[in-house]
Amino acid sequence: MLNNPKARATLRATAALYIGVLATLLITTFYPAPVEGVSITLMLAVKLLPLLPFAIPVFRGHNRGYIWMSFVVIFYFTQAVVSAWLSEGATGPVILTVLTFLLFTVAMIHLKVNRPVANGNTP
Repeated sequence: MLNNPKARATLRATAALYIGVLATLLITTFYPAPVEGVSITLMLAVKLLPLLPFAIPVFRGHNRGYIWMSFVVIFYFTQAVVSAWLSEGATGPVILTVLTFLLFTVAMIHLKVNRPVANGNTP
């Protein structure tokens, strides 16, 4: 539920970044080359399943879903930073680092903008 007209912009930005993170995780599974000897299905499940339950809250702008998604995104950010560091700046991990940072930041801005109005006072 959106409590403020400004929340529409942050909802769209969060949804776009969420899709970007999912797409980057999907692309980095296959590019530059899949890891040999590991099931692609297993890799995709480990990468995508923790984020997929947040699709409905992200696209509807539910604050509680944004809060829980932000906790999960922190783990993706940490993993992306470590991968970027160990790969000495490979493109995939760097893009994932930036996208997860932006997703977390915009989700927090959305929570700030989309606070419920108490007692009829404007925020």
